[in-house]
Amino acid sequence: MRRILVIGGNRFMGYQLVWRLLAAGERVTTLNRGRRADPFEYRMERLLADRRTSAFADVLQGRDFDAVVDFAAFDAADAEGVVAALQDRVGHYVFISSGAVYMALEGVSHPCSKPMPEAAYAGKVLPAPDGQEDYPSWRYGTGKRAAEDALVAAWTSARFPATCLRLPSVVGELDPDRRIQSYVWRILDGGPVLLPDGGQSTASHVYGSSVVRAIASILGRESSFGKAFNLSQGECPTLRALVAMLADLLGAPDHARSIGTDVLREAGLAPRTISPFSGSWASWLNPARAKEELGFHEPLAQYLDKIVGDFLNHYPATPPEEYAGRALEIELARRSAPV
Repeated sequence: MRRILVIGGNRFMGYQLVWRLLAAGERVTTLNRGRRADPFEYRMERLLADRRTSAFADVLQGRDFDAVVDFAAFDAADAEGVVAALQDRVGHYVFISSGAVYMALEGVSHPCSKPMPEAAYAGKVLPAPDGQEDYPSWRYGTGKRAAEDALVAAWTSARFPATCLRLPSVVGELDPDRRIQSYVWRILDGGPVLLPDGGQSTASHVYGSSVVRAIASILGRESSFGKAFNLSQGECPTLRALVAMLADLLGAPDHARSIGTDVLREAGLAPRTISPFSGSWASWLNPARAKEELGFHEPLAQYLDKIVGDFLNHYPATPPEEYAGRALEIELARRSAPV
């Protein structure tokens, strides 16, 4: 029985990971701020602390773990805090990073026009964008980069056993943002599915359950220490093609329709509100290294089928929150010429 600490992640993938570890007989401890209830009752130990206060180091004092999975580190200070608190007292530290680490690089187009291999990380980072719309994504990506850099430094100087897992958008049956569901609701209501500027951006995701299996399998694997891996689907269709795949799985007509981003904004509709996978900061990752070294692979069609099947078998009582503006979308489609 290994002692495993899960930091943050108290929903979606984090819950799935804890269930998997407990089912495998592992001794699990979680550390978070305690703002969400969990369903695990007596099955595990809980530590409560804000990692950005001294309480974080205090609750970890004198403890050691065979492995730590960190869902909640977002900058260099977060990573350095873990290293300081757990140096020489952790067998393996897995950092959940993001494909956004590539999106602030010089020469990377938006939306991304080619899959990023891990080696692309070494590129030059662009300065902060002027627009308020792009700044939060830039800050998120550069923050994750800073955390990774701190972990590389700790591995190089003191052999802190860290592995970084870079993820694009994570989808699944329990996705709290209900992004795939957003398109499914629109397909099933029979109205037009509006795709900003034709939905020609790359639809790159990863299936949450696949990530959880990969995390559980990598814990303690020394060959992964000091490395980063892209965990992503291998196929990268356009958003337009993804919506067509969903319509086919649902046995419904494909009513996708292109509409100009400027038309949406003039009507008071944000592109990502009506189409969650539309946006210039979506990362497209090359998963070849993870497939070769970790055996990571799950076909897109296979996991879309699982997500759609779960939706139909457990039909949600209410649509996603942003679906409230659906009538305006339909009216806008009626009044606007296709582009």
